[in-house]
Formats: sequence, C-alpha cells, structure tokens
Amino acid sequence: MLDINWIKANPDAFDAMRTHRKNVPFKASDLIAMDESRRAVILSVEDAQAKRNALSKQIGQAKAQKDEAKAAELMAEVAHLKDVVQSGEAARKEAEERLRQALLVLPNLPLDEVPRGADEADNQEYYGPNGSPATAAGARPKKPVFAFKPKEHFETGEAMGQMDFEVAAKISGSRFVVLKSHLARLERAIGQFMLDLHVDEHGYTEVNPPLLVKDDALYGTNQLPKFEEDLFRTARTLSPLEQKWKKIEASWGAIRDGILKHSDSTLDEAEIGATATIADLKRRIEATDLSVGSLSEVDASAFLYLIPTAEVPLTNLVRESILAEDELPLRFTALTPCFRSEAGSAGRDTRGMLRQHQFNKVEMVSITTPERSIEEHEKMVADAEDVLKRLGIHYRVMTLSTGDMGFGAQKTYDIEAWLPGQDAYREISSVSVCGDFQARRMDARYRDNQGKVRHVHTLNGSGVAVGRALIAVMENYQQEDGSVAIPEVLQPYMKGLKSIGGKS
Repeated sequence: MLDINWIKANPDAFDAMRTHRKNVPFKASDLIAMDESRRAVILSVEDAQAKRNALSKQIGQAKAQKDEAKAAELMAEVAHLKDVVQSGEAARKEAEERLRQALLVLPNLPLDEVPRGADEADNQEYYGPNGSPATAAGARPKKPVFAFKPKEHFETGEAMGQMDFEVAAKISGSRFVVLKSHLARLERAIGQFMLDLHVDEHGYTEVNPPLLVKDDALYGTNQLPKFEEDLFRTARTLSPLEQKWKKIEASWGAIRDGILKHSDSTLDEAEIGATATIADLKRRIEATDLSVGSLSEVDASAFLYLIPTAEVPLTNLVRESILAEDELPLRFTALTPCFRSEAGSAGRDTRGMLRQHQFNKVEMVSITTPERSIEEHEKMVADAEDVLKRLGIHYRVMTLSTGDMGFGAQKTYDIEAWLPGQDAYREISSVSVCGDFQARRMDARYRDNQGKVRHVHTLNGSGVAVGRALIAVMENYQQEDGSVAIPEVLQPYMKGLKSIGGKS
C-alpha cells in the first residue's frame, strides 16, 4: 500500500510514475481529495466531542446551583451533540474505508532504474550488478547440444508411462497431472535439493506454513483485492445443528436490538439481558423457523483461501509486529504446494505441466531494512540462479519493464530456463523487491538503532518453481532412447540412479 502522505507531498511524481503502470484508477488529486474529506470529518467529530465534554461539565454546575431549566437545556444540547458525534463517527469510518479501498487497488511504484515499457517486449536482459554478456555467459551453464530433435517434457513423460494428464482430468479436471514412479521421486528430489541448498548454504530458515490462510494475509501480500479471481477459496459446511443454533442466535439478536432501540443506550449487556424476560425469549424462539437447509449452506465467517504461493504465509510471519533492527534480515524458505485458478491465462500452455492449478514451489522471503533491500534483492536472485547452476540448466535473467512487473513489486528479476523441447526460454523464478508496500498493508515494522519505528522492506522470490525445474531437467537431460539422465546433484536423492526411463 502506498503512503498517502508521500502522495500528498509528491503529487506530480506520483502522476508521472502512474503512467508507467497498468490500470491505475486514481490520480494524485483524487486521493488527496479523499484524504482531505476524511480529515474534515475527523475535525468535525473532534469539535463536537469537545463541545459535548464542556457542556457535560456545565450540567453538573447548573444542578449544583439548582438551575434545573439551565440543566435541562444543557442536557438537550448534549444529547444533540451525542447524535452528531455518532453520525460523524459513521461518516469518519466511511471516509477512511473509501480511502483505504482506493489505496488497496494502487500498484507499487517502480524504482527509477526499472525499464519503462508496456509489456514483456520491453524487458531487458540482466547480467549481474557488475556483469556483462561475456561474464554472464562464462558463469552460466551452456545450452545442451542434441544429435536428435529434442522432445517436450510431456512427450517424454507420457512415453515413460509416468506422467498422466488423462487420469488427473478424470479426478480433478484440466490443468492437473499425476506423476508416478521415478518421475514422482525426481520432482520430490528437486524440491528437497533446493530446500537443503537454501537452508544449508544460503542462510534461510526453513518454515512449514499453513496452506490455508485468511483474507487478511492475502491483503497483506497484495493478492487481494486485485487478484481474487486467481484464488481458490474454501468454506466450512454448517451441520444441521449449527444451522438451527444460528437461527436461535438471530432470534436473541432481534430481541436485543429491540431493547436497545427503546432503552437508554448506556445500558450494559447485563441490564439488557435482565430486561428481556424469559417469556419474551421463549416466545421468539418458538416462533423461529428452525427448518434446516441443504448441507451446502456454509459459514460465511469461515472462508479460507488456498495459498497461491508460500510468499503469503512466509511474509505474514511478521505482520502486526515491531522487530528489532538487529534481528534483520529475516530470511525464510518453504517447499509447499501452491494453488492458482489461472483465470487470466485461459488457452495458454494447455499441454504439459507449465501452467497448472496445483504445483510445488520453493519460496524465498526476506524481511529487511530499507537500506539493505536492494542488496538483499541481488542476493536472492543469485540464490535462485545457484539452483540452476548446480542443476546444469542454461538460463537467462531479465529485468522486467514497468508494464510487465507484478502489482506489488518495485523491481523484478525473472529467471528464464532454457527448454530445448520448446526451443524457448520460460520463466522459472521471479524475484521482487517490494519496498514497504506490503509492510504497510500488514503493519510490519521495526525499531531502528536510534529508537525510531519504521516499516520493514519485504522481498520474495521463487527458489525455484519445482514443477518447472522438473520440466527443465527432463528437456535438458533427455537422451535419444527416451530416458532422462539425472543431474549429479540430484543423484543422492534418487538413491544413486543416474537415469530414468528409456532402456535404464
């Protein structure tokens, strides 16, 4: 979430940068007007409350002087001001929510060095902080050379009888896959290798997070409200007994509301309960329709979302907290299933495992100070590159343009693995620095060494997508007889197997 105070102080800069991002619905002047309206309501409420407090003191003085007429006049004014404050509080909440909702749909603003452009055609290849094409080429694995026409991963997997899309479709629908035997083990080996590398050598703490999260967590990492259609949402079904109890609760709520309406609002809950007679309660409940609906009735308060990426629970580990500067950076990694509806990619990559509703991914998240976030970004992309270097997969790194960059990112590097079967580079990791954009949404802060409380900076990246790494291994290590050689670093995880499929 962007800082409204920054926007107010830099309206021209905001409007200039918003032109480089897609679908920014508000200009600086729109947001400033919302904030001014909010502040005006707050001042009005505070003024009415101050007057009410002052008049309340005068009531006591008038009664002490036995001036009942004056006291009655003051009490009437206090009652009026009470109504003004209550309506003002409602207006304040409405104005604050209007501004909050506007800020929630604003994308992050790009750093100055991010290439300006409309889409992926404007992305630029990146060779490292002090690199060049020659140094990058020397440090990265070479493209494999084949004496035969290389196949795509699904051709090899289906020929092995270890990659089954038809059975998956019968069980779950399209964009799912069943992996069997050695291919299932190979995918597990890839994920375990990555996790071990990040924990043992790159300095991350392994986390096993929940796969179901509240909407607050998704707002915190900017999947909501913008990307709701890409999420899978779950809900708990109400039992018949729970359905009946909710109706009874509603009956009691109706009694309580009626009592409040005709009673002094200063009555507390105990007094309200005493006012409602047992007979009233019994009569209302007996009149309540307790017929039970179908078992499809759900508890709207129990909605949870399947995580689209472990970035969500890992980043939210620091939500609503104040860390000490000496604790930072915090680096987390997790190997989890991820779930995406792929609503915005209908018709794309329909063959194979490239774009699935369910896939495994190793995620990296870093929580750090503003001064170290750019340095941390470079480290994280190097950590993801290290995975591909050790697997022997040729790749390139691209700096995404403003038009291709993710909603919450200030700057993003995409790592694209070479897939010989497609004769193309395909994204296998995306590493982003978000600045304080997510931290403001999560209220994640730290106290610096001078005692000042500031928002942390957050970063996230794939370290890497396991399914796509499996694709890359299958296509880069395929053999003419239909087998797949196992990269050396994975062989200990495969009980020493050097190849799978084919004639092995």
